[in-house]
Formats: sequence, structure tokens, C-alpha cells
Amino acid sequence: MTARKTTRRKAAPPPPEPEAPPALPLRRRLRRWALTGAGWGVVTAILLVLFFGLVNPPTTPYMMSESLRLGSVDHEWADWDEIAPVMARSVVAAEDANFCLHWGFDMTAIRAAIDAGGNRGASTLSQQVTKNVFLWQGRSWPRKALEAMMTPLVETIWTKRRILEVYLNVAEFDEGVFGIRAASEHYFGVEPAKLTAQQSARLAAVLPDPKVRSAASPGPVVRRRSAAILDGANTIRRDGRAACFE
Repeated sequence: MTARKTTRRKAAPPPPEPEAPPALPLRRRLRRWALTGAGWGVVTAILLVLFFGLVNPPTTPYMMSESLRLGSVDHEWADWDEIAPVMARSVVAAEDANFCLHWGFDMTAIRAAIDAGGNRGASTLSQQVTKNVFLWQGRSWPRKALEAMMTPLVETIWTKRRILEVYLNVAEFDEGVFGIRAASEHYFGVEPAKLTAQQSARLAAVLPDPKVRSAASPGPVVRRRSAAILDGANTIRRDGRAACFE
């Protein structure tokens, strides 16, 4: 009986390791990172606008900086139905008479500001709310660019009434005095619901320069501006330019 000769099968060679994909050029990587960062920025902005559309902002970046500088600030929220309607009309008449007609930017006012050489303001209430709640003060181009991008979001997600309610609660009316409740009690010792047309016009008149102007002891500028605001508040009520928030 002959012995069977066995042969050992040779092991198959290991498969070659896959080649690593070539590294992206630095320019493409930077562009990808920039696009990813921009995408997350847009998502964050939308979430913030949605959040503060439902939740009252407890403070703002400017309020926090003034609180650090002064030691504290006077601020307490007033809901929409706790504010005299004439106060809302007075602020619109003073700061943004076409508030109900624009989508965040008043192109007529912007063209007028350009024709005047940039010496007059053209910011709408929507822009001011965006700046006060989400951004910082100052005239830098990065801040202006962010304001221009976020203002349409605020106009799209918030109602006109909500924009005005938030504005009235975060605007500065005197040094360290923020919001209509603190301002009405500070100047006149009344709740914001009890403000008269004259008091409302005076409060609106100090808004461009609250650290210098006073609603309780108005100078000639505040008196003239208050008279114009009184007339303007009546006008926008008659012609329907207050309809979007009343």
C-alpha cells in the first residue's frame, strides 16, 4: 500500500491596503470650513429669532455692558397689553413712520439718507430691535452686515406687534433706564398703561439721545420734537399706518 503524498496549499496573499484618498488642497478645505460655519451660523440665527419670538429677552448685550459700567440698570418687562396704545404710536411716529409698510428696510428713508450725505439715520424699528437684542452697538461693517442678514429673519418670524413690543422693552430712555415700564415710572411715576399722549411723545422724543435728553425736564429740542410726535401719532392712526400693530 503506497502512502498518499499530501501537499499543503499556500496561503493567499493579503489584499492590498486601500490607498488613502488624496488630501484636499488647502483652499478647498478653507472653503468647506467657511461654508459649514456659515451654515451653522444661519441655523443658530433662525433658532435665536424663533426663541425670542416666544420668550421675552431678559437682557441684551448693551444692557449687560451698561450694567457692568454703572453697577446695575433699571429694567422690568411690560407685556403689550400693559402699555398705553398711544405710546406705541408715538414711538412709530418718532422712529419709523412707515413701520407697517416695509419688510425691515425703509428704502425711501435710505435714499433720503444717502441724498443727505449720510447725516441722518435710516434704521427701522426692525433693524434697531435686531441690533439691540442679538448684536452689539457701534457702526462697524461686520455688525452692519449681520444686522442686514438678520433683520429679514426677524420680520419673517415675528409679527409687527412683537417687534414693537420687544423694542419698547429694550430701548434706553435714560442712562441705565431700559424699557417702557422703568421709563414711565422713572420720569412720571406711573405704570406704562397710564401714560398720556403728551408723556408718550416726550418719552419717544428722547430715544435718539437718551443720555442727554430728558422727558421730565425737556429742553427746546425735546419740546419741538414732542409736538411733532404728537401730531405724527395722530396722523398714522388716521391714515392706517398703525393698523399692523393695533
